[in-house]
Amino acid sequence: MNTERFSKRYSLPFKSLPGSVPMCVSDVAGHEWLRVAEMVKVEGGRLIAIWGTDRRPLADRYVISAVYCADEGLLWLRLVANEDGYPDLSGIFPAAERMQRSLFDLLGVPAKGAEDRRPWINHGRWPKDYFPLRRAHSGKEQFDNGLEEYPFVQVEGDGVHEIAVGPIHAGTIEPGHFRFSVVGEKVLRLEQRLGYTHKGTGKLFVGRTMADGARLAGRISGDSTVAFAWAYCMAAEGAARCEIPARAQWLRALLLERERIANHLGDLGALGNDAGLAFGLAQFSRLKEDWMRLNHQLFGHRFMMDRVVPGGVAIDLDGAGVDLLRAQCNRVETEVRALHDIYDEHAGLQDRFLTAGRVMPKLAAELGLCGMAGRASGQAWDARADQAIAPYAQLDVRMATHRNGDVAARVFVRFEEIFESIRLLREIVRQLPSGPAAVPFPTAAGDALGSGWVEGWRGAVFVALETDAQGNILRCHCHDPSWQNWPVLQHAIMGNIVPDFPLINKSFNLSYSGHDL
Repeated sequence: MNTERFSKRYSLPFKSLPGSVPMCVSDVAGHEWLRVAEMVKVEGGRLIAIWGTDRRPLADRYVISAVYCADEGLLWLRLVANEDGYPDLSGIFPAAERMQRSLFDLLGVPAKGAEDRRPWINHGRWPKDYFPLRRAHSGKEQFDNGLEEYPFVQVEGDGVHEIAVGPIHAGTIEPGHFRFSVVGEKVLRLEQRLGYTHKGTGKLFVGRTMADGARLAGRISGDSTVAFAWAYCMAAEGAARCEIPARAQWLRALLLERERIANHLGDLGALGNDAGLAFGLAQFSRLKEDWMRLNHQLFGHRFMMDRVVPGGVAIDLDGAGVDLLRAQCNRVETEVRALHDIYDEHAGLQDRFLTAGRVMPKLAAELGLCGMAGRASGQAWDARADQAIAPYAQLDVRMATHRNGDVAARVFVRFEEIFESIRLLREIVRQLPSGPAAVPFPTAAGDALGSGWVEGWRGAVFVALETDAQGNILRCHCHDPSWQNWPVLQHAIMGNIVPDFPLINKSFNLSYSGHDL
């Protein structure tokens, strides 16, 4: 990390955080808050996350944080604010809008000048003066208020009508409301309403020891448990200045790549089924089930939950396990390549995939589309390659990208990522260092900061950790890439027909739980 270059470029007194993620942090004034955001935007950087911390009565203040990704690494800016608010960032980075609305619902500090001030996480049950992340509130309060009517944007014109879908759906998916404005079957506009799976996760972290917080982080979004647990542990280990063994780093990468493959296998089957190819669902479901069963056999859990822990990992891999893993990689690669040919050559499937849900690179860059969906729209960002941590710095990750930005492009990226992850798994077990898989996690220092940045299967997962004077958690902010990508889905469906929405939606497969913290 070139801290001096950061300081010179942004004219701020940066200090580098300990740990493996390339991160610099700086306290800024109000005018610097916007100036640095504009500089990051001009230089092609991205906004990752915005959140707030109530540091009263410790310092009689709120601290608003924003993290950006630049070529050199991550920038964590901290701005002292009061209840009057802080400068709005959504005019520079549109993805900031919902993050700022959520920040107000949880902490009561508004973004000054923001056009959209509608509630996001608060559906009306909380009193107007209740903000759960303020230190004065326990988070256990009970209220009898009814839900408030959400002011959706109205689209008017001849033949325009609305279709309201959700929040309760026919399948076993999580709740979310989708309001379509259509003419015939053509979608003119989609507006989402999320927050139905809000669980008070931010408050649940407060007061826990850093060692205990890993279990909660691993439950942010079940299909990304390895990514969130690793990002959390990276933050905790940085704050506690805990150096983990090399073997633990490589085993974490092994678990992460298995998580990536499992999700891509499941989604490729579902995408085939949504386009009328039930054969694809059957075959990919079988492959995913076999994959998950080996997870359970080798690591004791189908989703590998609680296997990444502060100080290392709670599992290890012996020679017999390596043989089983290699054999499965060989079988799955052979079958997925055959299915890839079938998907490519199936005229009906390609007719549904091509041009559906298109997000062109220019729009993707403007709106901050990231992760797997971003790479399918020309956004060549992958934390395994851009700011590679061990062991990815030694593995030379080959990033899969496309520029068409449609369902077909997102399917292409998924196939390519499966093949690359299988290659990485083979390299990991071939180069797996000897030694312990964990070290004791030390007692954390007080008033410490830590951050974690891990490329999950949807995209980069970010975790920021702040401790109090006793070394317990004061604030833990967990950020899923779905925050950036949910708003882009609204643009992806415009101009398409209503029956294509399930297919387009599944091609993104965004997280409700990881968003509705």
